[in-house]
Amino acid sequence: MAEVITMPRMSDTMEEGNIVAWLKQEGDSVEPGDTLAEVETDKATMELDSYFEGVLLHIAIKEGPVPIDAPIAVIGEEGEDWQAALDAISGGGSANGSAVTEEAAPAPAEEATPALPTPAPAPEPQPTAVANDERIKASPLAKSMAKEAGLDLATMSGTGENGRIVKRDIEAAMAQNGHAASAPATMPQQVATPPAPTAPPQTAAEVQTQTAPKPQVPAFSFNGGQENYQDTPVSQMRKVIARRLSESKFGAPHFYLTVEIDMGKAWDLRKQLNEVAPVKISFNDLIVKAVAVNLRKHPAVNSSWMTDSIRTNGDVNIGVAVAVTDGLLVPVVRHADMKSLSQINVEVKEMAGRAKDKRLSPEEMSGNTFTISNLGMFGIEEFTAIINPPDACILAVGGIIEKPVVRRGEIIPGRIMKVTLSCDHRVVDGATGAQFLNDVKATLEEPVRLLV
Repeated sequence: MAEVITMPRMSDTMEEGNIVAWLKQEGDSVEPGDTLAEVETDKATMELDSYFEGVLLHIAIKEGPVPIDAPIAVIGEEGEDWQAALDAISGGGSANGSAVTEEAAPAPAEEATPALPTPAPAPEPQPTAVANDERIKASPLAKSMAKEAGLDLATMSGTGENGRIVKRDIEAAMAQNGHAASAPATMPQQVATPPAPTAPPQTAAEVQTQTAPKPQVPAFSFNGGQENYQDTPVSQMRKVIARRLSESKFGAPHFYLTVEIDMGKAWDLRKQLNEVAPVKISFNDLIVKAVAVNLRKHPAVNSSWMTDSIRTNGDVNIGVAVAVTDGLLVPVVRHADMKSLSQINVEVKEMAGRAKDKRLSPEEMSGNTFTISNLGMFGIEEFTAIINPPDACILAVGGIIEKPVVRRGEIIPGRIMKVTLSCDHRVVDGATGAQFLNDVKATLEEPVRLLV
């Protein structure tokens, strides 16, 4: 019998997949290992490969979201009944639930009915006067313009939403009446007044002031009072990010610790390293390494909440948050405490590049025991981050700011970086988090420790 292809679970957090494109079409031959389609998961866009040989007989879902284990295609021998294969996994057809198919069910035969005379079209309703124009559907601008032009809104029909009278309807009525803004229908008559007393002669400056043209202020247009917005469908990645961060923020009791770190010596060390290193070391590489070596000293911070137990992780795996088009991905640098600065640099750059193309594998985005989120390159001085499960902590890193500092009673130039540690209070206590953060600070302020 033909084989039914269902939506596989491509990551541990995946609940549904979004079919982006089919790389094979109905009637194409398929070999084991051939890529059938591109599927967007909650973490990346991945290739769906075939495990079967035959012909792609039927594509059940052309594109869009599909739940886990739902049928998406059928592979079998040419001419084989793919509908029977779908019916077999759905419980035998429409009696127990319809199979996924694009063929429409035959329509029931129509009963013959005697022909009825076609009623004459009803005359179009004529606008009627309304005693109170507050009940007339019109935008505030239209009401104001109609009042100034002496137009009766009750005798007008609107072209806006649900018959609403808008600006363009008033302008059309004014053009039809042949005036830009006629006076109101009931203008009071002019009353003769005695001539004013003769004013004293004006100076040249006064005459110039009175005859100078007044500045014209352009009228404000707000699209006839209609709302202006655009709804964008939520991607699978954004759905999972929203769900997991909401669970973390409202499920884990967060508390925050902030310190200032003098990065002057780290600045000088980086400059010296880049004169001899095979790659250009970044400040983020120094931070990843400093965090990693101190997690080895503070295993309580390198832990996870497991509901009925607290898991102390033996490996130090640092997740590095990377901004992508649809949200945020966190590739993981495994055993970061054992790697050199150059190795960390190469690994982070390579995975960050593939993360932006959504080409990371699920294994490269799992197993983190601690996460770092760095917004310093965007000019952010200080922020707080939401813990990335299953971690107990995340470090938010701001930019390096040049500002005066006091050292030994003297004011000197300094390079200061603020970092904020978000902690899950179920796992990490305040003193434990503070000791870890102070050790990270001491390491970055004396970065030669990273080389020994």
